[in-house]
Amino acid sequence: MFTNAQQQLTKLNVFSLKGIQMRTFHITWLMFFVCFFGWFGLAPLMPTIRAELGLTKAQVGNTIIASVASTIFFRLIVGKLCDTWGPRKTAVRLLLVGSLPVFLVGLAHDYTTFLLFRLAIGMIGASFVITQYHTSMMFAPNIKGTANAVTGGWGNLGGGVTNMVMPLIFAAIVGFGYSKPEAWRYAMIVPGVMMLIIAFLYWNYTKDTPKGNFDEINRIKTASKTDWSILSDWRVWALTLAYAMCFGMEITFDNVASLHFVDNFHLSQSNAGFWAGVFGMMNLFARALGGIVSDKVGFKFGMKGKGLLLAGVLLLEGCGLLLFAQSGTLVIAIVTMLTFALFLKMSNGATYGIVPFINTKNVGMVSGIVGAGGNLGGMLFGFLFKSETITYVQAFTYIGFGVIVVSMIVLVTRFYKPEILEETDLDFAAIKVA
Repeated sequence: MFTNAQQQLTKLNVFSLKGIQMRTFHITWLMFFVCFFGWFGLAPLMPTIRAELGLTKAQVGNTIIASVASTIFFRLIVGKLCDTWGPRKTAVRLLLVGSLPVFLVGLAHDYTTFLLFRLAIGMIGASFVITQYHTSMMFAPNIKGTANAVTGGWGNLGGGVTNMVMPLIFAAIVGFGYSKPEAWRYAMIVPGVMMLIIAFLYWNYTKDTPKGNFDEINRIKTASKTDWSILSDWRVWALTLAYAMCFGMEITFDNVASLHFVDNFHLSQSNAGFWAGVFGMMNLFARALGGIVSDKVGFKFGMKGKGLLLAGVLLLEGCGLLLFAQSGTLVIAIVTMLTFALFLKMSNGATYGIVPFINTKNVGMVSGIVGAGGNLGGMLFGFLFKSETITYVQAFTYIGFGVIVVSMIVLVTRFYKPEILEETDLDFAAIKVA
C-alpha cells in the first residue's frame, strides 16, 4: 500500500508547495514557461533583426517555420523518452542541450546562420510534452484536465511575458550604450541562464511519479513496449488536428503578432510587443478555464461531453479569427484578438482534457503525437505568412475557415466507445461514488 503522499492528488491547490506532487506541478509549468521564453525570445525583436540582417518577408517566414518545424520531431521523441527515461531525466537533458543554441544564437550574422539557430532552438518546444506527461502522473482522473490545462497555460504564459519583457531587456541593453545589433544578441543570454536554473530545480526537487523515480520503482524494467496500434486510433488524429488549429495558431500568432501590429497599425516595437504580450497573457486563466470546464463536463457527461465542448470552443475560435482578420482599426483588432484568444486557449485546455484518457498505457506517446500536431499546424501556417502574394490579413482569414472545418471533424468524432464501459468512464464513476 502506498501512503497519501505517494498517491495521485484528487484536488489542485495552486497555492501549495506541499508534497512531491505540488512541487512537481509548479516546477514543470515553470520549466515550460522558461522554455517558451527561450523559444520565442527572438519574436518580439524581429523588427530589429529583420532590419539588421536585411531579411525579406519570405526569409522571415522561413525562420518562423524553422522555429516550430523541429519541435514536431522532438515532441515525438520526447514523448517516447518520457515513457522510458521518465519525465525528470528527459526534462533536465532537454534543458541543458536546448540552452546551447539559445546562448549561441547571438553569433548569427546572416540569414542562413540565423535560420539554423532558430531551427535548433525549436527543440525546447518539446518541453510541453514533458509538462503534460509529468502532470498526468501526479493527478487523479477527476482533476487531470484541470491540472494539465493550468500547467500548460501558465507555461504558455511565457509567450506573453516574452513579448512584453524582451523588448524591455533589449531597450535596457541599448541604454547601457550597446548598439541595437548587439542588444538583441545579448538579450538572449537571459533565457539561456533561466533554463540552467530550472534544470537544477527539476533535478533536485521533482520525482517521476508520486511513488518515486522510474528507476526507483523499477518502472523502466517492467514497462511494456510502446503500443503502436495507437496510430490507428482516429481519436488521436482528431485531437492532433484540433491541437494544430489551436496551439498551432497560438505559436504562429506569437511569432507574427509584433510584425503585424508594426506593419498594419504602425506601432513601435515596444508597443507592438506589449499588445502581442496581452495575447499571451490570456494563458493566465483561459487555458485553465478550458481544462476546468472539460473536467466538469466529463464528470457529468463523460468523454462524449468533453468532445462536444472541444468542438464548440474550436468553432468560436475560428469565428473570432475571421473577425480579427477584418479589423480595420487598432481598437477593433485588440477586442477581436482577445475574443479569439479566449476560445483558442480554452481549446488548448479542452484538448488536453481528453488526451490522458485516450490510451492510459501510452500517455507519453499520445501526448507527443498530439503535441507535435500543434507544431505541425504552426509550421503549415508559417507558409501562409511567408508568401509574397498572401497578406497577413488573408492568412488569418484562411486559418479561421480551417479552424471551423476542424471543429466539425471533432464534432463527429466519438471520443468514447458506446458498446463498452471504458476505463475512463469507470474512473469518473468511481469519483462520483466517492
